[in-house]
Amino acid sequence: MKADFHIHSSFSGDCDTPPEEMIQAGIRHGLSILCFTEHLDADYPPYPDISFELDTPAYLQSIRSLQDKWKGQLDIRIGTELGLQPHLGSFYRSYVNQYPFDFVIGSTHLVDQFDPYYPEFWEIYSARDGICRYLETNLKNIQAFDDFDVYGHLDYIVRYAPMEPRKFRYSDYANLTDEILKLLIEKGKGIEINTGGFKAGLGVPNPCPDILRRYRELGGEIITTGSDAHFPHYAGYFFDEAQEILRSCGFRYFTVYKERKPSFVKL
Repeated sequence: MKADFHIHSSFSGDCDTPPEEMIQAGIRHGLSILCFTEHLDADYPPYPDISFELDTPAYLQSIRSLQDKWKGQLDIRIGTELGLQPHLGSFYRSYVNQYPFDFVIGSTHLVDQFDPYYPEFWEIYSARDGICRYLETNLKNIQAFDDFDVYGHLDYIVRYAPMEPRKFRYSDYANLTDEILKLLIEKGKGIEINTGGFKAGLGVPNPCPDILRRYRELGGEIITTGSDAHFPHYAGYFFDEAQEILRSCGFRYFTVYKERKPSFVKL
């Protein structure tokens, strides 16, 4: 089974692909389950080229109609990816309780109200300091809000860090990384293997195999597979490789969600 539990469509502010095109791509690429995880980044800075608001009622209505249309060809599920910030815990807690999502990703996209995607962030921080600050923010976000199912692309910041090679070295950030992983495990939360790292030219997923392996060593078992696709070509991207990486890191199962409840699928 291939299940893509991190995928976007035109309901996300950074994607123009109609959801039905993603569904058709998922079928072509052999997916059994496709879960849309549209962006909601509340209190996102006023960058002129992007907005991460989500019209949730329209999103739910659209995907429900597509579930009916494609029933029997693809199992389509409805999720969201929340852009966490430490002060938004109460807001997101109310939000996820308002809607019947199958799956919720919690992700860190902002550090101190800066998005590391933009060069301005790296005018303030060196690569090492920026990564440290990002991990510290991850920890604060999880402490402030834990009504999500998995934490997204834990070392996402290396996609944009000004360093060569763009590689997360676990040994450089072991204490902070372990603190994050232990807290997630304590709270019963999972992580994802996000193959968008391959698309970004990293040669590895996000998080990297060292983090995946450490999560498993610490007792973590909940892990979803996601492409982070914004274009049809990337639906289910590098999923055969992802499953091999999971096996090499000690996992025997990956996880799928329906109505916020996990099920485990043998690798």
